[in-house]
Amino acid sequence: MALSPALRAHARLPLALIGVAGVLCVTSAWAPPAGHTSWALEVGPGLLGIAALVALYPRLPLSHWVYAGVLLHLCILIYGGMYTYAETPLGNWARDTFGWSRNHYDRVGHLALGVFPCFTVREVLLRQTPLRRGGWLYFLIQCVVLAVAAFWELLEWWVTLVVAGDTGTAFLGSQGDVWDAQWDMLLALVGSMLACWLFGAAHDRSMALVPPPDVHRVEAVVPPPPSGP
Repeated sequence: MALSPALRAHARLPLALIGVAGVLCVTSAWAPPAGHTSWALEVGPGLLGIAALVALYPRLPLSHWVYAGVLLHLCILIYGGMYTYAETPLGNWARDTFGWSRNHYDRVGHLALGVFPCFTVREVLLRQTPLRRGGWLYFLIQCVVLAVAAFWELLEWWVTLVVAGDTGTAFLGSQGDVWDAQWDMLLALVGSMLACWLFGAAHDRSMALVPPPDVHRVEAVVPPPPSGP
């Protein structure tokens, strides 16, 4: 479908971000220290999400705020996929420097699972449903984010059962914490709650600049009414 001039102008930043994402993916997937399987497991879901946003763009263009957040979230996934979340150099440095008992980079990843997707959920709910800004919108955003976080924990469990050896265990990333799944879901929820509260106004300003979507002209396929009395 050909895009309108307004949508083509709006698409310049998302296209640039896709280019940056492509470069990051190619360079990080070339020889990741944790192996290609670990990289694919961690980064694959993010790439599927980007593909869905690209496919929906003509009918549902989102704000630049959302697209920039998607790239930042992908960067977090890529770094975790390169080393596994439990062995990221930055997380190991923080553990050794501050005397922590574990590498907390996976906590950062699950916090991001609330911070960035919440704006996609918020925008879709505002633009595709009768919901208005207020308590119900805020509540439903947190419900969706918590559901996504819970599904991710189920996905980690399923992958651990299917993928044998250290790769499956590394993808689970519990590091011996029996409450790891609960912490992960809580952090995603807290991240979403704080992000919506702190940056909702900035998201609104970015959303106001989104041009209307292109739609098929239905009148072109509807036969004209019969002439005569």
